[in-house]
Amino acid sequence: MSKDQQAVTQLFELLESRYAMRVLWALSDGHPQTFRLLQDSVGGITPNTLNTRIKELRAARLIDHNGSGYRLTPQGADLARRLAEMRGFASRWQQRAAARANGR
Repeated sequence: MSKDQQAVTQLFELLESRYAMRVLWALSDGHPQTFRLLQDSVGGITPNTLNTRIKELRAARLIDHNGSGYRLTPQGADLARRLAEMRGFASRWQQRAAARANGR
């Protein structure tokens, strides 16, 4: 496996962790969030799970904490922008799948 493939695999493993992408989405608006606000923004996440995701995402240098709360790092913001591009793809993909299911 090439180094690029290893990097992608490692990133996907991190993002596949429960609620990891939801934490990134919640912070993608650029506004720092306290732990409690982030927990509310993600929705349905326990404090222990959120603590674990925060530790993992901080270790990956995708989020950090400043005096006013958690926020995306520049690298995390870059990833969030790239993930946002998937919204358009997902919408088109879903429409095509629905059309095929309806026999169009």
